[in-house]
Amino acid sequence: MKTFAVALAIAAAAGAQIQTPAPAQSRAATPAGNAENGKKLFASDGCYECHGREAQGSTATGPRLAPRPMAFAALSRYVRQPTGQMPPYTSKVVSDADLADIYAFLQSRPEPPPLETIQLLK
Repeated sequence: MKTFAVALAIAAAAGAQIQTPAPAQSRAATPAGNAENGKKLFASDGCYECHGREAQGSTATGPRLAPRPMAFAALSRYVRQPTGQMPPYTSKVVSDADLADIYAFLQSRPEPPPLETIQLLK
């Protein structure tokens, strides 16, 4: 049980880090990608299984990736050589072009609506 709690804390910390917007200079190094193709790849490569269909994440399975994804360079490094429970996705599994498309999909995710605008929560 203690191991699970530690893993959960690490995942939460990773989620907090991933939600931080990238500095402007890091965004400049972001390759152009196709968000529509990225959406398909996010599903077919199984990313949604841990990060949710909208990359919203979960404390039980995987951190939030969108909206406001981390810098592309950091995401790419982590995807290729993860330090957590995520398996590595080498360039043989997910090409650099496909990763750019997935990143474009993450960037395209809209901010959630303000809580006060959601009728069911009133």
